[in-house]
Amino acid sequence: MLELARLGTPDGFWLCAERQTAGRGRMGRRWQGGAGNLYASALLRLKQGDPPASTLALVAGVALHKALCEYITTSMLRIKWPNDIMAGPAKVSGLLLERVDDAIIIGVGVNITHAPAVEGRKTTSLHDIGADQCDATMLLHVLRRHLLTERADWRERGVAHSIKLWLERAHAPGTALSVIAPDGEKLEGCFHGLTEDGALILRNVQNKDHIIHAGDVFLI
Repeated sequence: MLELARLGTPDGFWLCAERQTAGRGRMGRRWQGGAGNLYASALLRLKQGDPPASTLALVAGVALHKALCEYITTSMLRIKWPNDIMAGPAKVSGLLLERVDDAIIIGVGVNITHAPAVEGRKTTSLHDIGADQCDATMLLHVLRRHLLTERADWRERGVAHSIKLWLERAHAPGTALSVIAPDGEKLEGCFHGLTEDGALILRNVQNKDHIIHAGDVFLI
Protein backbone atom coordinates (compact mmCIF):
# COMPACT_ATOMS: atom_id res chain seq x y z
CA MET A 1 0.00 0.00 0.00
CA LEU A 2 2.89 2.37 0.68
CA GLU A 3 4.11 1.90 -2.88
CA LEU A 4 0.61 2.46 -4.24
CA ALA A 5 0.49 5.74 -2.33
CA ARG A 6 3.77 6.83 -3.93
CA LEU A 7 2.36 5.98 -7.36
CA GLY A 8 -0.57 8.34 -6.88
CA THR A 9 -3.39 5.94 -6.01
CA PRO A 10 -6.45 8.11 -5.34
CA ASP A 11 -8.16 8.98 -2.08
CA GLY A 12 -10.53 6.35 -0.73
CA PHE A 13 -8.73 3.28 -2.09
CA TRP A 14 -8.89 0.13 0.07
CA LEU A 15 -6.78 -3.01 0.00
CA CYS A 16 -7.94 -6.15 1.83
CA ALA A 17 -6.19 -9.48 2.48
CA GLU A 18 -7.69 -12.85 3.40
CA ARG A 19 -4.80 -13.62 5.76
CA GLN A 20 -1.74 -11.80 7.11
CA THR A 21 1.72 -13.38 6.94
CA ALA A 22 3.98 -10.37 7.56
CA GLY A 23 1.84 -7.87 9.43
CA ARG A 24 3.36 -4.83 11.11
CA GLY A 25 1.95 -3.35 14.26
CA ARG A 26 2.86 -0.39 16.42
CA MET A 27 6.45 -0.05 17.64
CA GLY A 28 7.59 -2.29 14.76
CA ARG A 29 5.97 -5.48 16.07
CA ARG A 30 5.41 -8.33 13.61
CA TRP A 31 2.42 -10.63 13.60
CA GLN A 32 0.51 -13.15 11.50
CA GLY A 33 -3.19 -13.92 11.14
CA GLY A 34 -5.28 -16.60 9.49
CA ALA A 35 -8.40 -16.42 7.36
CA GLY A 36 -11.63 -15.10 8.85
CA ASN A 37 -10.36 -11.87 10.40
CA LEU A 38 -10.25 -8.44 8.76
CA TYR A 39 -6.89 -7.24 7.43
CA ALA A 40 -7.32 -4.05 5.44
CA SER A 41 -5.67 -0.75 4.60
CA ALA A 42 -7.28 2.52 3.51
CA LEU A 43 -5.56 5.35 1.65
CA LEU A 44 -6.67 8.88 2.49
CA ARG A 45 -5.25 11.97 0.79
CA LEU A 46 -4.75 15.16 2.78
CA LYS A 47 -6.01 18.52 1.53
CA GLN A 48 -4.70 21.99 2.18
CA GLY A 49 -6.31 23.33 5.34
CA ASP A 50 -6.94 19.91 6.89
CA PRO A 51 -6.46 19.54 10.66
CA PRO A 52 -3.15 17.97 11.78
CA ALA A 53 -2.65 14.64 10.03
CA SER A 54 -1.79 12.88 13.30
CA THR A 55 -5.33 13.43 14.56
CA LEU A 56 -6.66 11.13 11.86
CA ALA A 57 -5.78 8.38 14.35
CA LEU A 58 -8.68 9.61 16.49
CA VAL A 59 -10.96 9.77 13.46
CA ALA A 60 -10.09 6.21 12.48
CA GLY A 61 -10.57 4.97 16.04
CA VAL A 62 -14.05 6.49 16.25
CA ALA A 63 -14.99 5.08 12.83
CA LEU A 64 -13.80 1.59 13.78
CA HIS A 65 -15.61 1.69 17.12
CA LYS A 66 -18.85 2.77 15.43
CA ALA A 67 -18.49 0.03 12.82
CA LEU A 68 -17.94 -2.69 15.42
CA CYS A 69 -20.87 -1.43 17.47
CA GLU A 70 -23.22 -2.26 14.61
CA TYR A 71 -22.62 -5.89 15.60
CA ILE A 72 -22.27 -5.73 19.37
CA THR A 73 -23.50 -3.65 22.31
CA THR A 74 -21.68 -0.33 22.45
CA SER A 75 -20.93 -0.57 26.16
CA MET A 76 -18.88 -3.75 25.61
CA LEU A 77 -16.19 -1.97 23.60
CA ARG A 78 -13.87 0.86 24.65
CA ILE A 79 -11.05 2.65 22.83
CA LYS A 80 -7.64 2.49 24.51
CA TRP A 81 -5.19 5.16 23.44
CA PRO A 82 -4.03 5.53 20.83
CA ASN A 83 -6.17 3.24 18.71
CA ASP A 84 -6.91 -0.20 20.19
CA ILE A 85 -10.49 -1.40 20.62
CA MET A 86 -10.87 -3.37 23.84
CA ALA A 87 -13.51 -5.74 25.19
CA GLY A 88 -12.76 -5.56 28.89
CA PRO A 89 -9.03 -6.27 29.28
CA ALA A 90 -8.72 -8.00 25.88
CA LYS A 91 -7.86 -6.44 22.53
CA VAL A 92 -10.32 -6.95 19.67
CA SER A 93 -8.78 -4.72 17.02
CA GLY A 94 -6.16 -2.12 16.31
CA LEU A 95 -5.03 0.51 13.84
CA LEU A 96 -1.70 1.67 12.45
CA LEU A 97 -1.27 4.96 10.59
CA GLU A 98 1.63 5.72 8.25
CA ARG A 99 2.29 8.72 6.03
CA VAL A 100 3.68 8.97 2.50
CA ASP A 101 3.78 12.60 1.32
CA ASP A 102 0.11 13.71 1.29
CA ALA A 103 -1.23 10.18 1.78
CA ILE A 104 -2.21 8.61 5.09
CA ILE A 105 -2.35 4.81 5.13
CA ILE A 106 -4.68 3.43 7.80
CA GLY A 107 -4.01 -0.24 8.50
CA VAL A 108 -6.83 -2.08 10.25
CA GLY A 109 -6.80 -5.45 11.95
CA VAL A 110 -9.94 -6.90 13.56
CA ASN A 111 -10.20 -10.26 15.29
CA ILE A 112 -13.50 -11.55 13.94
CA THR A 113 -13.47 -15.35 14.01
CA HIS A 114 -10.38 -15.94 16.14
CA ALA A 115 -7.86 -14.11 18.30
CA PRO A 116 -4.14 -14.64 17.72
CA ALA A 117 -1.99 -15.24 20.77
CA VAL A 118 0.14 -12.20 21.62
CA GLU A 119 2.78 -12.49 24.32
CA GLY A 120 2.02 -10.30 27.31
CA ARG A 121 -1.41 -9.23 26.04
CA LYS A 122 -4.95 -10.55 26.26
CA THR A 123 -6.85 -10.88 23.00
CA THR A 124 -10.35 -11.87 21.99
CA SER A 125 -12.52 -11.96 18.87
CA LEU A 126 -15.93 -10.63 17.92
CA HIS A 127 -17.27 -14.18 17.71
CA ASP A 128 -15.93 -14.91 21.20
CA ILE A 129 -17.91 -12.01 22.67
CA GLY A 130 -21.16 -12.72 20.86
CA ALA A 131 -20.96 -10.99 17.47
CA ASP A 132 -21.01 -14.25 15.53
CA GLN A 133 -23.12 -12.75 12.73
CA CYS A 134 -20.23 -10.53 11.61
CA ASP A 135 -17.81 -11.42 8.82
CA ALA A 136 -14.91 -9.59 7.20
CA THR A 137 -16.76 -8.56 4.04
CA MET A 138 -19.70 -7.11 5.96
CA LEU A 139 -17.46 -5.27 8.40
CA LEU A 140 -15.30 -3.78 5.64
CA HIS A 141 -18.33 -2.16 3.96
CA VAL A 142 -19.57 -0.75 7.27
CA LEU A 143 -16.12 0.56 8.21
CA ARG A 144 -15.64 2.28 4.84
CA ARG A 145 -18.89 4.17 5.35
CA HIS A 146 -18.05 5.28 8.87
CA LEU A 147 -14.50 6.32 7.98
CA LEU A 148 -15.68 8.60 5.17
CA THR A 149 -18.32 10.14 7.44
CA GLU A 150 -15.91 10.75 10.32
CA ARG A 151 -13.24 12.15 7.99
CA ALA A 152 -15.80 14.61 6.57
CA ASP A 153 -16.75 15.73 10.09
CA TRP A 154 -13.06 16.10 10.99
CA ARG A 155 -12.63 18.47 8.06
CA GLU A 156 -15.82 20.43 8.60
CA ARG A 157 -16.09 20.51 12.41
CA GLY A 158 -12.45 20.27 13.46
CA VAL A 159 -10.33 18.20 15.81
CA ALA A 160 -12.23 19.21 18.94
CA HIS A 161 -15.32 17.42 17.65
CA SER A 162 -13.33 14.28 16.84
CA ILE A 163 -11.76 14.32 20.31
CA LYS A 164 -15.20 14.63 21.89
CA LEU A 165 -16.44 11.57 19.99
CA TRP A 166 -13.27 9.65 20.86
CA LEU A 167 -13.55 10.43 24.59
CA GLU A 168 -17.18 9.27 24.63
CA ARG A 169 -15.94 5.85 23.49
CA ALA A 170 -12.77 5.64 25.58
CA HIS A 171 -12.15 4.25 29.04
CA ALA A 172 -13.42 6.48 31.82
CA PRO A 173 -11.21 9.21 33.30
CA GLY A 174 -9.30 7.75 36.22
CA THR A 175 -8.70 4.38 34.54
CA ALA A 176 -5.33 3.05 35.70
CA LEU A 177 -2.74 2.78 32.93
CA SER A 178 0.91 1.97 32.49
CA VAL A 179 2.92 3.33 29.57
CA ILE A 180 6.20 2.09 28.16
CA ALA A 181 7.80 4.94 26.22
CA PRO A 182 9.83 4.36 23.03
CA ASP A 183 13.04 4.78 25.08
CA GLY A 184 11.91 2.06 27.51
CA GLU A 185 10.87 4.34 30.38
CA LYS A 186 7.82 3.03 32.27
CA LEU A 187 5.20 5.40 33.63
CA GLU A 188 2.08 4.65 35.66
CA GLY A 189 -0.92 6.78 36.39
CA CYS A 190 -4.53 7.39 35.45
CA PHE A 191 -6.14 8.35 32.18
CA HIS A 192 -6.85 12.09 32.32
CA GLY A 193 -8.04 12.83 28.80
CA LEU A 194 -6.36 14.08 25.65
CA THR A 195 -4.56 17.25 24.66
CA GLU A 196 -5.84 19.45 21.85
CA ASP A 197 -3.70 17.51 19.37
CA GLY A 198 -4.78 14.08 20.62
CA ALA A 199 -1.85 13.18 22.89
CA LEU A 200 -2.58 11.10 26.00
CA ILE A 201 -2.63 12.84 29.38
CA LEU A 202 -1.40 10.47 32.09
CA ARG A 203 -1.76 11.79 35.66
CA ASN A 204 0.44 10.16 38.30
CA VAL A 205 -0.13 9.79 42.05
CA GLN A 206 1.54 13.17 42.66
CA ASN A 207 -1.06 14.77 40.35
CA LYS A 208 1.63 15.49 37.78
CA ASP A 209 0.52 15.19 34.17
CA HIS A 210 2.67 13.43 31.60
CA ILE A 211 1.90 14.14 27.95
CA ILE A 212 2.35 10.96 25.92
CA HIS A 213 2.78 11.22 22.15
CA ALA A 214 4.01 7.65 21.58
CA GLY A 215 4.33 4.45 23.56
CA ASP A 216 2.74 1.16 24.54
CA VAL A 217 -0.26 1.61 26.83
CA PHE A 218 -1.58 -1.12 29.13
CA LEU A 219 -4.62 -1.31 31.37
CA ILE A 220 -3.65 -2.02 34.97
